[in-house]
Amino acid sequence: MNIFPLIKYSYLQRVRNYNFLITLCASLAVAYTFVPAPDANYSTIRIADYVGDYNSAWFGYVTAIMSSLFLSLIGFYLINGGIKTDIQTKVGQIIASTKVTNRTYLFSKVISGFLILLTILGIVLAMSITLFHFYNHNFPFEIFQFIKPYVIITIPTLFFIAVLAVVFEVFFRKYTILQNIGFFFLFSFLMLSSRTHEEHFSFDMLGTQIVMHKMENQVRELTKGEKIKELSIGYVIGNKKTTKKFHFNGIEFPYSFVISRILWITLGALLIFLTTGFFHRFSLKESSVQKAPKVSFKTEITTKEIHISGLSKLTTNFSILPLLKTELLLLIRKEKKWLWFVNGIGMLLLALLPLEIAHQFVLPILWFLQVSRISGLTTKEFTNKVHYFAFASYKPLQRLLISQLSASSILLLFLAIPLLARLILTSNFLALSSIILGGIFIVFLAAVFGIVTKGKKLFEVVFFMITYTNINKIPFTDYFGALSQGNFLPVKLTICILVLGTIVYSIRNYQLKTS
Repeated sequence: MNIFPLIKYSYLQRVRNYNFLITLCASLAVAYTFVPAPDANYSTIRIADYVGDYNSAWFGYVTAIMSSLFLSLIGFYLINGGIKTDIQTKVGQIIASTKVTNRTYLFSKVISGFLILLTILGIVLAMSITLFHFYNHNFPFEIFQFIKPYVIITIPTLFFIAVLAVVFEVFFRKYTILQNIGFFFLFSFLMLSSRTHEEHFSFDMLGTQIVMHKMENQVRELTKGEKIKELSIGYVIGNKKTTKKFHFNGIEFPYSFVISRILWITLGALLIFLTTGFFHRFSLKESSVQKAPKVSFKTEITTKEIHISGLSKLTTNFSILPLLKTELLLLIRKEKKWLWFVNGIGMLLLALLPLEIAHQFVLPILWFLQVSRISGLTTKEFTNKVHYFAFASYKPLQRLLISQLSASSILLLFLAIPLLARLILTSNFLALSSIILGGIFIVFLAAVFGIVTKGKKLFEVVFFMITYTNINKIPFTDYFGALSQGNFLPVKLTICILVLGTIVYSIRNYQLKTS
């Protein structure tokens, strides 16, 4: 019975967070796009030139697949950090002094995170049912066609994501960057493995391939056995006028697949059971605590005449350069030193790999590795409880805020120097300006999310989604000119930077007046 109060506490703590409200609103906005409007210029699930009729089965299965992908992307970053929060609030030390076992505590974190994802999933389901009635073309409403794919496909996936969030936090407690990067590559591997095991759907953790396989076979029958040249899950813009319709009535999941979904849940529970032996139970050793230096007292007291004229004169320096230097040092020293070895490898790859690969794949990954550094750009004063001191400094907007934005921009552009040099040598100034403006754009985006939410998590979620979609060559999220090097891209980036800068300046100015 000890687990239920822990689940309730953790769940309410997350739900009452301002970040959760913002994420919920963002999820509603994204869920609205899962099934395009009849006159929309994009598609989400498309087999060759075919999309399904807007019946209950198509709405239910499409939104279940998109929810499995979308909530897997953001779910880890949304619910990760529960143990860290208990450490910071000292609740963990209280729990450690009770009879609550490690297994009970970790399972409570998994279940509370799972309930958070289920809450968002319930909102998405309600949105999909609402849209069905708006887009309906005289098809009957069948609630079972909505519930069935959500239960079999999406729910086991979300439970396993909740397990991964706790497991990663136990093993990489001190290294938030490893948690972010580790899940990024693990999710990419799971996506790749699900595509390569077309006939072994039990290995598909996301549970989406069996439905796509059924849709592909149905379209193949309509095209009389022709090879399907294109099968896409995600946002594909354009060519909507050439789409054809086919009638999709759902699928009968084989027993082997249903059992595999149960086994994925069992595997998650087993992972938590094995992880309990590595949990620190809040017995943390602070390595940063230093021994007090020994003070030796001399018995002889000597007096020396002090001449005021010989003392150093007090000078006032209102330059921004000392602040800029300090902010740069804070960014450089924030993570472990060996991470700079990884950054060095990334810079080397920017210099050696073919220009297109370096621009499209290496650069966004290298910048994403800095997510922990720039996500706290405008929140570290509140995290370290020095915001009153920082706000009382001389011209905090013109000096402190600008130095923070400038230092982060310099860091990202420094990492991109090998690529920038190659673009200069090839006289590709359009791509050069796009990369420079793209780095500044990401910094300003981090500042806006941080200053609005007073936290890092929402930006980490958004930055992960942007990076993942860029690697998958989706032009809509291309912010550094790797996929769409149009002449208008630098103009759009400049406008976005000015808008974001105005938001940051206005909100920080309001905080200064009210603090």
